[in-house]
Amino acid sequence: MINFGIGSANAATIMDLLIARHPRGVLFLGKCGGLKRTSEIGHFILPIAAIRGEGTSLDYFPRDVPALPSFKLHKFVSDRIVERQLEYRTGVVYTTNRRMWEHDVEFRQRLRNMTCIGIEMETATLFIVGHYNEISRGALLLVSDVPITPDGVKTEESDKEVTKKWSEIHLDIGIDAMADLGQRGEPIRHFHY
Repeated sequence: MINFGIGSANAATIMDLLIARHPRGVLFLGKCGGLKRTSEIGHFILPIAAIRGEGTSLDYFPRDVPALPSFKLHKFVSDRIVERQLEYRTGVVYTTNRRMWEHDVEFRQRLRNMTCIGIEMETATLFIVGHYNEISRGALLLVSDVPITPDGVKTEESDKEVTKKWSEIHLDIGIDAMADLGQRGEPIRHFHY
C-alpha cells in the first residue's frame, strides 16, 4: 500500500515507479465529490471511465485516448462490495487539478453537461499511466462530500468524520479484492496495437 498524497502528478510518479515491481494490478482507493442529487456521503463509486481534465495524462497519451480501468480488476472489486451487501454506483468521473471550483457556475454546468457522477483529482491519471505502463488498474472511490448542494462542500471537520466512519470498510474492500486477484485471478493481458 502506498499513500501518495493528493494530485495527478503524484499519482503518475507512483504508477511510473510501480512498473519496476510488475504488479498484477493496482487499485486506487480515493475520495471524490458526488455530483448527482442521488449521491450520498458514504456511497462507493466504481468508475467505468474518467474524463481527463487534469493535464498530467497528456504527457503519456493524446487527449483522444480514453482513461479506462481494467474490467477484470473491477470485477474483483465489485464482487467484494456485493459480498458485503453494500451498494455502489458506476459512471464516469471527472479528474481535475482545479481547487475551489464549487462556486464557478460555468464549470459546474460543464460537469452537468458531461453527466459525471463524481469529481476528484487522480483517477484519470492512474488509468492513463497504468495503460501506458501496461499495469492493470482500477479505482474504488468513496463519496466524501456532495459539493453541488449548498451545505455539501467538504470541510476539514466533515472530511475527518467521513474518514472515521468509512475508511476502514473502504480499505477492507480494496485489500480483499486485490488479495483475491492475486490468489485466483487470471493474468490480465495487455495487447499492443
